[in-house]
Amino acid sequence: MTDTPLSSGAWATAARMLTCWLEANERADALLENFPPALGRAERARCQHLLYGAVRHLGRIEALFTPLMHKAPRQRVKAVLLLAGFELIEGGEDGHVARVVHHAVEQTKDLASPAEAKMVNAVVRKLAAAIEADPLPGKLAPAKRLGDYYSHPAWLVERWLTQFGAADTRALLEWNLAPAPMYARWRPTDRAPDADESQALAPSPWEGFYEVKPGNWPQVEAMLADGRVFVQDPATRHAVALLDPRPGESVLDLCAAPGGKSLAIADRMGEGSLLAVDLPGPRQRRLEENLLKAPKGVRTARVGADLRTAWRELANRSPEGFAAVLLDVPCSNTGVMRHRVDVKWRLEPFDFGKHGRQQLALLEAAAKLVAQGGRLVYSTCSLDVEENENVVNAFLRGHAGKFELAGSRLSRPWSDGHDGAAAFLLKRIG
Repeated sequence: MTDTPLSSGAWATAARMLTCWLEANERADALLENFPPALGRAERARCQHLLYGAVRHLGRIEALFTPLMHKAPRQRVKAVLLLAGFELIEGGEDGHVARVVHHAVEQTKDLASPAEAKMVNAVVRKLAAAIEADPLPGKLAPAKRLGDYYSHPAWLVERWLTQFGAADTRALLEWNLAPAPMYARWRPTDRAPDADESQALAPSPWEGFYEVKPGNWPQVEAMLADGRVFVQDPATRHAVALLDPRPGESVLDLCAAPGGKSLAIADRMGEGSLLAVDLPGPRQRRLEENLLKAPKGVRTARVGADLRTAWRELANRSPEGFAAVLLDVPCSNTGVMRHRVDVKWRLEPFDFGKHGRQQLALLEAAAKLVAQGGRLVYSTCSLDVEENENVVNAFLRGHAGKFELAGSRLSRPWSDGHDGAAAFLLKRIG
């Protein structure tokens, strides 16, 4: 990185955002919604890259710079050290370390104080050497060492080692540290992207999904505006494919906001009715915007309600039940940590059990809305057995003879090449 007004603007903004994240525990993606108006498109992209990179690699950087300091720095100085550490890990051309050190020192003078700038000068120089000397963990490395190097909480690494084994856990840790590509689902059913559109969209291994090529966002924005594409990860296709919504059916999408799967359901149906439900709140606006993009033959409606208490009201909208019900439950987000970069720092060991209990309660309520012979898909963006198989098995034990498991899809990032997710098709017998 060169010391230019562009990088200074993006760097300083990233430092301020990272300070807010450290002090107020705000979500990183929420902070990015408040870019300064003066930042241009390229500066915004650079700022996001720096912020996300520092949060992704926080554990390793902090583990290396902490022994180099006599006392903990102020949060704004810690933000500078994290950003500089990420740039050192990222690497660059000859002279890169000197440029990183110089830039961190100059930024600290503006963001903190000259005295702290002298400390940053010494620490970043030593940090560069520590990163260079930090060896890759061995194949049998314990959870603590893996967690420090790959910047994940040790307890979470231990959990993954138990569930997935050493090789797959390491592959997942490496996956989570890499920036996430952007994918778009192609919506027209009568044609593929033409030559002009293909300048912005690269084919992917998954039918109907394209990777957005860097530097083409204005063209993609135009395609988003007129409904040709919808930004969506390929992992989302499994839940909709298992649900198999058919023309003319009455479909219910629960926990639907922001509405990406709702729109995919509507596109697949072409005609019929779709009711989308989620909790009241600001996410309802995004849900409404996405439902407006549905094909004209699909009658859409939305409800702001808690499924667990409002299922009777929802049942009145279709007294014989819905032919197909999708329940995409809130979860730990362990399958989408490339996108939700700070999830790993927010999770606690007890969260999985808490999520599992809530998910089972939601699944119990959703089951009451399925028509005889109808289909219910339970889906998550979690990798954890406690939120996936355990919930489904507990449900089936309580509904023996009423529902049966008719199919499932488990996406693993290290083998599938996209976000992690799980989907289970439950058919109501009768």
